[in-house]
Amino acid sequence: MRLALLGTGEFAVPALRELVRAGHVITVAISQPDRPAGRGRTVQPTPVHAAAAELGVRHVQTEDINSLDVAELCAGSDLGVVVAFGQKLGSPVLRAFRLGCVNIHGSLLPKYRGAAPYQWAIINGEAVTGVTVFQVNERFDAGAIWSQAQTPIGPTETADELHDRLARLGAELLVATLPDIESGRLQPRPQDQAVATRAPKLTRADSIIDWTQPATRIVRRIHGLWSWPAATCVLVPRRGKPERVLLARAMVADETAAPSAQTVPGVFCDDLTIQTGAGRIRLLEIKPAGGRLMSFADFTRGRHLAPADRLLAPDNP
Repeated sequence: MRLALLGTGEFAVPALRELVRAGHVITVAISQPDRPAGRGRTVQPTPVHAAAAELGVRHVQTEDINSLDVAELCAGSDLGVVVAFGQKLGSPVLRAFRLGCVNIHGSLLPKYRGAAPYQWAIINGEAVTGVTVFQVNERFDAGAIWSQAQTPIGPTETADELHDRLARLGAELLVATLPDIESGRLQPRPQDQAVATRAPKLTRADSIIDWTQPATRIVRRIHGLWSWPAATCVLVPRRGKPERVLLARAMVADETAAPSAQTVPGVFCDDLTIQTGAGRIRLLEIKPAGGRLMSFADFTRGRHLAPADRLLAPDNP
């Protein structure tokens, strides 16, 4: 097929590569503009821009795709493929393609419509998630479903790791679904609006950990927030200066241990597990602010953590 890819982020790159590998013609890749990134704030190409350049695919950038003449820009394209694009498509864009546009979404729609589907799936304790290829309409993530694929969520899997797995799974599902879309053998099935749920965009305000919550809930939140905005705390040792840290990975060490006068929520216990409102957690990976991601064992050796040291919410997330 002749396809136009509308994508910006890393989630779209496996789809672009898989479509090229499968022999489809990518008439153009459209992404948001390149933006400053990193400590030096130098302008970096979007992931789709970089992949398109590597693959020799024509690339266009725009702040607003609805301001372009998409019918002319994508002339000859049968279908628009939308993946992690970051812009809402108006009806003129959708009508520019003979077969309309399809989207790869990182959840089993209609669950988790929105900008952070796999993150909220982890935070909410889902055992299974997946990807959906659906027909784009003017309602947000509400179009009819062409196909879906499921995958389990690992007990210590972070949002970053699940993102990468879902991106590959979505790319494979898209390629497998395209023949049915092109031939018209199947029709997409409408979503059940009655069971739709939302997955709103995460913000820095979501990074605060409430240590009075149960251990299982805190562990899920740590994993779902990594690597952005990341569960953010201030380590307050009995000796030494407070230090801002980001929590990357953890496990439930005890599901029932209750707080006491000595082990209040957020405090390190004798075995350096952390007391919560119900149970205790063991940190596995941690990142000091401005430092590198490391194992918690390495972190403790450098800082001599001791029982009664505490993790508190920062004043500014």
